[in-house]
Amino acid sequence: MNELTIRLLAVPKAAPLLRHAVREHLGADASPDAELCVSELLGNVIAHLGEGTPVTLRITGRAARTRVELTDPDPRAWPVLRQAADTDESGRGLALLDAVALRWGVTRGLGSKTVWCEL
Repeated sequence: MNELTIRLLAVPKAAPLLRHAVREHLGADASPDAELCVSELLGNVIAHLGEGTPVTLRITGRAARTRVELTDPDPRAWPVLRQAADTDESGRGLALLDAVALRWGVTRGLGSKTVWCEL
């Protein structure tokens, strides 16, 4: 199985670097949805756990089915899909992920959680 794993600190400047790594790994035609999901998942960690939180990005599969996973060290901060109002400046990340992914979910680990989606 073709896999990409990157460990890093969740900071805003990491988003374009991760999108580039995803594009290189999957190819430009296969990557737009995966790039969006990676950006939104990273943004959620930054917003809800704070800048500098250690995370691990893992991408498995290619073409027909790609799985994107982002693991962070807080098993208690569970993501919640919500309906953002027109005037809200944030709160659309999981809605975007939900719109482009075939399915998504959260897996609790020992001292961590992984938010994943399949494209």
